[in-house]
Amino acid sequence: MADDRRRRAFIGSFTAAGGPGIVTADVDPGSGALTATHTLDAVPDPSYLALAPDGGTLYAVSETTEGTVTAFRLTDGGPEPAGAPVPVAGEAPTHLGLHDRHVLTANYGSGSVSAVPVRPDGTLAAAPSGVLRHTGSGPDAGHRRSPRAHQVQSDPSGRWAVSVDLGTDSVRVCTLVGGAPAVHRETALRPGSGPRHLAFHPDGHHAYVVNELAPTLTVCRWDAAEGTLRPLGEVPVLAAAPAGDAYPSGVAVSADGRFVWTATRGEDVLSVFAVEPGGGLKLLTTVPCGGHWPRALTACADVLYVANERSGDVTWFAVDPVSGTPRRAGALAVPAASCVVLG
Repeated sequence: MADDRRRRAFIGSFTAAGGPGIVTADVDPGSGALTATHTLDAVPDPSYLALAPDGGTLYAVSETTEGTVTAFRLTDGGPEPAGAPVPVAGEAPTHLGLHDRHVLTANYGSGSVSAVPVRPDGTLAAAPSGVLRHTGSGPDAGHRRSPRAHQVQSDPSGRWAVSVDLGTDSVRVCTLVGGAPAVHRETALRPGSGPRHLAFHPDGHHAYVVNELAPTLTVCRWDAAEGTLRPLGEVPVLAAAPAGDAYPSGVAVSADGRFVWTATRGEDVLSVFAVEPGGGLKLLTTVPCGGHWPRALTACADVLYVANERSGDVTWFAVDPVSGTPRRAGALAVPAASCVVLG
């Protein structure tokens, strides 16, 4: 990491499982190593975080039955609450993203996406301006009988928001209409695949969906002009059938677009893919994730960060620029770690 300006990492965790809440850490500009500087337990289960584009405000969901989102003003010392938690009118939000002056939350428990307006000063309105309730189901019994929105984010053009639903095996491309999320198009993925998270390629024309129940990656063609996502193929994230549990969780694309990485819980590995001409993927290798139950994966320049939930640490890896292979470089203890956001 060649940037000499001060960088910080913000780490979410599950307080119900012993996590400290939101941890702030300084990022070494040379190695990417993390040093914890501040801890804040202002909200329960801040499982996912997002930074405002200007870097001055941090937003956190609370993955609780009656889900909320909270804004935090970033100070030199660490985040400070900027208003009370805002109910999102949805259950167990697992992810959030900023889109068109709104914070969008993916509410896993209720299978919905909520939009909360962001005021000019970065604080949040007191209630959502709209809620989109997903419909449909997957082929499996149990929790797969209903929608399970797992991720929502803006596309690279900023025109569309995409919502990944594990329960309906689909990705919805959405717009905001009068502050309410509305479906523009819905893309069906393979029944039973259980899509969890999506990452866009920097070329703006491809996207990769990691499937929790397969375990695979779906390669997609993305058309920002039309707002369409078209599946091109599906590739395994493991070289052989797993011996036990294998639930992919995170996906990240290198800044130069040459590599894609995934994290798989149970197998506790990171998978390395080369991006081929046309956007296809070739599995190169897998390496240990540095802990147990990697919940999220974050890429920054030549460093990868992995939040290992059950071993309670955030591990960082130096990435070989030629092969894309991560090499474990260090770890920071964070009980019940769930995500890492860099600012």
